Amino acid sequence: MIKAEVIIVGGGPAGSTCAWQLNRSGIDSIVLDKKRFPRTKLCAGWITPKVLQQLEIDISDYPHRFLTFPGLHITVKGFRFKAPTKQHSIRRYEFDHWLLQRSKAKVYKHEAKIIKQTTVGYIIDDKFSCKYLVGAGGTNCPVYKTFFKELNPRAKKNLIVTREQEFDYDFIDDRCYLWFLENELTGYSWYVPKQNGYLNIGIGGKETDLKEKNKSIKWHWELFAKKLEDLGLVKNDFFNPKGYSYYLRNGVTKVEHANAFIVGDAAGLATVDIGEGIGPAVESGLLAAEAIMYHKPYSVDSISKYSIKYRFPTKVLELILKIKNKRFS
Repeated sequence: MIKAEVIIVGGGPAGSTCAWQLNRSGIDSIVLDKKRFPRTKLCAGWITPKVLQQLEIDISDYPHRFLTFPGLHITVKGFRFKAPTKQHSIRRYEFDHWLLQRSKAKVYKHEAKIIKQTTVGYIIDDKFSCKYLVGAGGTNCPVYKTFFKELNPRAKKNLIVTREQEFDYDFIDDRCYLWFLENELTGYSWYVPKQNGYLNIGIGGKETDLKEKNKSIKWHWELFAKKLEDLGLVKNDFFNPKGYSYYLRNGVTKVEHANAFIVGDAAGLATVDIGEGIGPAVESGLLAAEAIMYHKPYSVDSISKYSIKYRFPTKVLELILKIKNKRFS
């Protein structure tokens, strides 16, 4: 039996951030993940200046692809504008591996399946034991399924389904584009360049609305792919998307139970305006670590539900968030 004070299930940004903070304070923690890092992770892969600050990252020390956008080029139902907000893009393949290595946590390739609560903590698959347990395994996190599914049920109306692709591409336009509410999609699509010839493109929308309108995310992807080609941004020979799903933030209340915590997508913390998950993942990982370190309650109430709320022109923000049946939350 491998023992640790804290076991973190999931080695993405939420889990590695939690481990990093715990290990800096001298608390013994290990990370379990079913994948071996570096691993492919579908995600638009942009991060905010706040993430850099919270992770104490000096850009000059980051050894991988890192591209800064001085503004975002946004279209909302045909209305185009540039939001002057600094954002950055990374490749999750590189970023997640680097964060996990930096955490200095001992990492085990293991898919957690059976988690039992004992009088003194938790046992995972009769192989690992701990006093504190952190669920950072994303939407399908086994910690969430075992201990929080009934305590903190997720609303189906907040489930986002996506089609996305990241690939090596010699792009000619290094600007970041976002399109909201096109073709009656309750969601948005994106074009996010990465430094040194990588590109991420994708589209996401609310599953309940897609079913109601009898339009699949695959159907919307085909329209989006044609748009990219018509704009001269990407040639369609490169299209080979894959899908994943996650939950937008809404009504998250129970994130701690008997020395077990859920963070990031396991808690359904993606922002309601653009579905950003990295920022809330990092912040929740820090908060969970601090709750363990200082023996205090864990709450995600301080984490904003919005990524760029205050950067949109007022009329555009209202259009995104208040148009009936055409908003994320």
